[in-house]
Amino acid sequence: MAIGRQTDNGFVVLKSSEAVLEERPSTQKYQYAANLRFTLRNDGILKVERNRLVFLADHEFSSPSAAAAVIHGGQANGLTAWKDSKGVSLKQKEEKDIQ
Repeated sequence: MAIGRQTDNGFVVLKSSEAVLEERPSTQKYQYAANLRFTLRNDGILKVERNRLVFLADHEFSSPSAAAAVIHGGQANGLTAWKDSKGVSLKQKEEKDIQ
């Protein structure tokens, strides 16, 4: 499970959040998520624990989609992937704010 929140600069994933260990096949073609996961592991932000990657510190990403791609191990739409405790996605919240 991963917990995060939007910020003025993007999206922050909180310490102790978990990401899948295995990357999706799409990372062969779209390497952004794989490269970012590699960098975060080298920087000591992500660590392998119990068949998962665990955030050892809060980390701010440039967008909800960048954060979701790291969590899911491949391309992801952060506006639909990130949901609050009631299951409402960021996209649904944005649409509600527009109305």
